Amino acid sequence: MSEKNADGFFETVKTIAFAGLIAIGVRSLAFEPFNIPSGSMKPTLLVGDYLFVSKLSYGYSRFSFPYGLPLFSGRILASEPERGDVAVFRKPSDDSIDYIKRLVGLPGDTIQVTGGVLHINGVAVKRQRTEDFLTENGYGSTSRIPQYIETLPGGRTHYILESNGDIAMGDNTPVFKVPEGHYFAMGDNRDNSRDSRFSDVGYVPRENLVGRADVLFFSVDGAGWKFWQWPNTVRSDRVFGSVE
Repeated sequence: MSEKNADGFFETVKTIAFAGLIAIGVRSLAFEPFNIPSGSMKPTLLVGDYLFVSKLSYGYSRFSFPYGLPLFSGRILASEPERGDVAVFRKPSDDSIDYIKRLVGLPGDTIQVTGGVLHINGVAVKRQRTEDFLTENGYGSTSRIPQYIETLPGGRTHYILESNGDIAMGDNTPVFKVPEGHYFAMGDNRDNSRDSRFSDVGYVPRENLVGRADVLFFSVDGAGWKFWQWPNTVRSDRVFGSVE
């Protein structure tokens, strides 16, 4: 290899390494892409949605970095989540798994679900019946799922689904007292979500928060990486939208 070619080769390697470091820095400190693998957050998030999670929103813990390296404990530059945020966090019972749910309970809150209705600090959260959510059932026909608009304390609203009425396993719970430094998370697809109502998830420690879901930048129905199918499967109405 000539000296000129060697210099060009090493310059290329340096450029690639530098670009890689920038990408890692952006992913660790600013925004991380995340895709939705399950329907637990329907109708807010659908399988095949791709979004950016803001690391800046809650500050940084070891889970802000690739592989959750234990570089430090707790959080630095921390900011408190707001009730109603859609957040990505590491599952408390297995911190190798990312979950995405809505934070409905803050430290010190009491949370209970009675007859499918969420209660926060002893007060029933208002929910209003709205048009059914329509979904393909996989057999060529459309299913209708009862849909509600839920209004949390403070006025934030979002849609929820109650596919099994108000008699599903998570529709009647004991009273939960959210410990300090923890949050209570629930999926918007209330009858199809493993969340803080169940012991295998439980309360979410502040340290386990990865970030807030902010921007929905792409969405595809069923095709995944099969880009040649995207002209027929991209959900154009869900591209570059905000996560509410």
